[in-house]
Amino acid sequence: MRLATYASTATAIILIATKLVAWLWTDSVSMLATLIDSTLDVAASLFNLLAVRHALSPADHEHRFGHGKAEALSGLGQATFIAGSAGFLVLEAISRFFHPQPIGVINVGIGVMVFSIIATLLLLAFQGHVIRKTGSTAIKADALHYRTDVLVNASVIAALLLAAYGWSGFDSLFAIAIAVFILYSAWQISQSAIADLMDHELPDDERLQIRNIVLSCKHVKGMHDLRTRRAGTTTFIQLHLELDDELTLHRAHALSDRVEAKIRKAYPDSEVIIHEDPASLTESAKDFDEDAQVS
Repeated sequence: MRLATYASTATAIILIATKLVAWLWTDSVSMLATLIDSTLDVAASLFNLLAVRHALSPADHEHRFGHGKAEALSGLGQATFIAGSAGFLVLEAISRFFHPQPIGVINVGIGVMVFSIIATLLLLAFQGHVIRKTGSTAIKADALHYRTDVLVNASVIAALLLAAYGWSGFDSLFAIAIAVFILYSAWQISQSAIADLMDHELPDDERLQIRNIVLSCKHVKGMHDLRTRRAGTTTFIQLHLELDDELTLHRAHALSDRVEAKIRKAYPDSEVIIHEDPASLTESAKDFDEDAQVS
C-alpha cells in the first residue's frame, strides 16, 4: 500500500511537469484542465500517503479498533480537492468559450497526452494489483481518480485535434465536459468514504457468504444478529452462534473458534467476535415473537 502511494505521487509529479510544458506551448484550456487535475493529484496523493501510513499503524491504547478510518478520511479529502478543481475549471472554460484564443503547437500537446495515458495505465495496473491484495479504500479512491484521468487525457487529444481543424470552441466544451466528469468522480469517492465512516454494512452478497460459511460448520444449529463493517483494510464481523444446549462451555468455545477460523480464511484481514447462544433459547425467542405478532 505504501509503495502504491509512492508510485501515485511520483506519477502525478512527472505528469505535472510534462503538462505544464504542453499548456505553456498550446495555451489550451482543456490542457489547463488536465494540468489542474494532475496538480490536485499530487496534493491528494501526498494526503493519501500520510493517511495510509497512519491507517497501517497498529492499534494502540487510545484506538483499540486500529486507525483504518484514516483511509476514509483521506478519500473524503480527495473528493473535496477534486470537486474544487472542477468548479474552478468550469469558470475558466466558460470564460474561454466567450473569449476564444488560438491554440498553438498542437503536436506537442497531443504527444504529452499520449505519454500521460501510457504512464497512467501503468500506474493503474500496479494499483489494481495492490487493491486485489489489500482492498484498501484509499488506494481504490486514488485508482478511481486515475481511471477518470485516462478518459480526460483522451478527451484533450480530441479537443486538440478539433482545434487543429479550426474548431477551437470545442476546447472549452471539452473542458466543461471534463469538469462534469471530475465532479462525478468526486461523488463516487465521497460515497465510498462516507460508507466507511458511517459503518455501512458489507454488501448483501458478502453477508450471505459469511452466513453460508457459518451454517456449513458441523454442529452449528443456526445464527442471528450478524453485524459487519469495514475500516480501511480491516473487516469487522460480529454474530450470535446457535449451538446445542447440552454442549460444555469448553466444546462450545472450540466450535466457535472453528467457525471463526473459517471466516478468517475467507476474510484474512478481519476481526471476528462470536457470541454463543443455546439453540433452545433462540427458538423460544422466535416463538415469542410469532405469538406477539399474532396477538
